Amino acid sequence: MKIFHILGNKWFKCTFWATLYLLWVIWFDNWWFLLGLLIIFDLYITKKVKWAFWKKNYKKGEKRNAWLDWLDAIIFALIASTFIKAFFFEAYMIPTSSMERTLMTGDYLFVSKVAYGPKVSQTPISFPLVHNVLPVIGGESYLKWIQNPYRRLAGFREVKNDDIVVFNFPNGDTVLTADPTADYYTYVRLYGRDYTLKTYGPVVVRPDDKKDNYVKRCVAIAGDSLEIVNGKVYINGNPQKNYSGIQNTYTVYTNGTPINSKIIENMGLNVEELFYDSSLPGYPAFPLNEDEVTKVKSFANVVEIRQNIDTYPPDIPDSPLMIFPFTENFKWTRDNLGPLWIPSAGSSVNLTLENLPLYSRIISSYERNKLEVKDLQIFINGKVATNYTFKLNYYFMMGDNRHNSLDSRYWGFVPESHIVGTPSVIWFSKDQFRSFPKSIRWKRIFKNV
Repeated sequence: MKIFHILGNKWFKCTFWATLYLLWVIWFDNWWFLLGLLIIFDLYITKKVKWAFWKKNYKKGEKRNAWLDWLDAIIFALIASTFIKAFFFEAYMIPTSSMERTLMTGDYLFVSKVAYGPKVSQTPISFPLVHNVLPVIGGESYLKWIQNPYRRLAGFREVKNDDIVVFNFPNGDTVLTADPTADYYTYVRLYGRDYTLKTYGPVVVRPDDKKDNYVKRCVAIAGDSLEIVNGKVYINGNPQKNYSGIQNTYTVYTNGTPINSKIIENMGLNVEELFYDSSLPGYPAFPLNEDEVTKVKSFANVVEIRQNIDTYPPDIPDSPLMIFPFTENFKWTRDNLGPLWIPSAGSSVNLTLENLPLYSRIISSYERNKLEVKDLQIFINGKVATNYTFKLNYYFMMGDNRHNSLDSRYWGFVPESHIVGTPSVIWFSKDQFRSFPKSIRWKRIFKNV
């Protein structure tokens, strides 16, 4: 078979892998890695160095060592999977209901990094296939001996309005070891720094690429003007497209009987997450999209439906400390926010003490400047500043489950340096409230996102 003879030829193998490697070097844009071509040439042609030093050269008829074969397979799998995770795809599990019913709690996704271009690892020395915490033993899975600046390889496209995006949690640079899922900055605003550190500390400081991953819908991109009016999102004056997964909560009043649980399940909702209050009687927080409101109104035991809208002054006393930009001057709530301009790279803004809360974290944390306010003047890197030019693009993310989502309304802008990728396919899904095998959502497996 001539074709197999060609494929088995050492020069063909060398040329094939050298070409793939050269394309990767061009994409990676670091010409020092061209030295790797020498290794490929030696692997297939000269064979002067035993690069796979753990492999054993067997004599004819010699029994193979199963342990060495397993070691070889494991090393190959680790190298291949680490390379794929770094540049192409990463597995991710939906831990909360903030995106239901677009993405369900218990969905396992493959996240495409090539869509927007993969980030070059900022913390390259880390335990393979682990994000930030070592399995079983705990503790951070990386070393900060080498810290690379933010750089992104070429992707297929830019982030667009309404894309579902996986990103590094912006406030995840400081993590409370006693409550790692909490937002450190929110705790400090609510309880004070000393109490927070004493009760929930000590803290772990993480680089951008080792922050926890979140997934939300990008409702506004750099340069957009966003406004939320009574729970409805407007971008540049136009209402956001009505996706079926976007839902708000409603108070559903009934005649004294709860809605049939089978009907709730068929709507894609978890019965366990809905609370029926007999004193209403009804449901104080029933999640519905716009199309379902009319349907639920038609139920025989439903008397009335009212949308839950958080207006100012809010029902929650500490809301100004929870809603971005965390000051009563803006009088914003989760359902009424803005107008808010989303910063774009190269654009400038006039800085005042009034609008500084909107951009302070961008200036100090994301773009690494020293920001101070002294004698009613703003200082950036020791100089009086009346305007600021942004270095990065920023985005505003929101969960589709609008009243059960911690998102940009609670921690502000997401910088482009934190973008990881976009979900491409659901490869597995299970319902945490059901036992196996009923817990498996067969209809969601291999569903495109």
